[in-house]
Amino acid sequence: MIPAPSVTPAHADTAPAADPARTRFLQCLAEAAQAPAGPAWQRLLLAKPVPQGGANDLQRVLVRPLLLRGQACLSFVYSHATKDVTKNLPVAEGLAEVAALLGPAFRNAHLHTATEELQLVLSRKGRGHLTRLALAPAAPLAGGGAPTAHDRAKQRWLSLDRPFLAALGVATPQGTLVPAMARKWKQINKFVEIFAHAIEAAGLAAQPGIEVVDFGAGRAYLTFAVHDWLTHGRGLPARVTGVELRPDLVAEGNASISRLGLQGLRLQQGDVRDWQAEPMDVMIALHACDTATDHAIHLGLQAGAKVILCSPCCHKQLRPQLLAPHPLKSVFQHGIHAEQQAEMLTDSLRALLLESQGYDTQVFEFVALEHTRKNKMILAIKRPVPQPAAAAAALAQVEEIKRFFGVREQALQTLLSLGQATPQPPPTMPA
Repeated sequence: MIPAPSVTPAHADTAPAADPARTRFLQCLAEAAQAPAGPAWQRLLLAKPVPQGGANDLQRVLVRPLLLRGQACLSFVYSHATKDVTKNLPVAEGLAEVAALLGPAFRNAHLHTATEELQLVLSRKGRGHLTRLALAPAAPLAGGGAPTAHDRAKQRWLSLDRPFLAALGVATPQGTLVPAMARKWKQINKFVEIFAHAIEAAGLAAQPGIEVVDFGAGRAYLTFAVHDWLTHGRGLPARVTGVELRPDLVAEGNASISRLGLQGLRLQQGDVRDWQAEPMDVMIALHACDTATDHAIHLGLQAGAKVILCSPCCHKQLRPQLLAPHPLKSVFQHGIHAEQQAEMLTDSLRALLLESQGYDTQVFEFVALEHTRKNKMILAIKRPVPQPAAAAAALAQVEEIKRFFGVREQALQTLLSLGQATPQPPPTMPA
């Protein structure tokens, strides 16, 4: 287990003041966490960090109730500037950890339950203000007549009553959406919609089985969703593997898989840069940092994937190359312009290189910017018939773009030049 980051408050030698609002907030949390019928809360966010100085860059802490190996615990995600660290604690220890952080390390706390949100704001002197915000229940549509034009439900590709959504904290055991997970729920549905259309376009729905690998699975929201849509929504035999670098998230996800009794779904610890290519139908890589996206695409090509779905992140490789002498150097001297240009160029080159390997590609907005900045999607679908002329034209465009912008190297092209992707034979599913 990865240890939680150390927090060194400015006055670590003194206990937090016994402010009535703070005390009441902690009491509410304890009552919700220790409710006889199970946790009566869904999410706790500690925000507005107290300046610590030094190397401490802890920005916020997300806490959720979790059932791990049959034992109730609290899952802490400590978010730093460049990484997240996860730690699971027994309920009593977790409540003590929250009490230690609230005041010395963070001045704001937001506790979400099914019916309300409790907001605690602490001043610099430790005085607290507690606010309760009631959450309006969603109006039921079933049995209540046809919805009007203003309350018509949007199409959802998954149902909120699916057990995996409750296990991952997206929905309650009663099948209602956890308010704090509304954005994640929208992202899950949008991804499944894109995935469903890609499966149809690639002709995979007619296969006797589908092999999917999701690199950088994280908490595996989308990994579980894809498996559920394939096996429950479409009744297709499928093997879905989520690959994640952090062993604690792998253990957490596999515990949910075991608890739910899901077949054909597994999480494995590993790095896409070291993963051995095996036959697969669909390769997914969301938010793989910088050239890890290129390694994932190359792996999908080697594995003979008919569908490649990527949502790139951190386009660092090309940015310093844009600073070479160039007619647009005065434009790229502004950091935000260089960042945007590097992102556009990198993903354009990736799309063209995929076309050169026999794929039809699209680059589009995944979800709206208000939900996440990482909102670009590259979708590549293998052409049923090779088109040598189109492949050659795509490579010519790659070289033309590189010459114009002074790009010397791009990771995916380098990987392809080291050894052209040799598609693996199609996977065979067990009878």
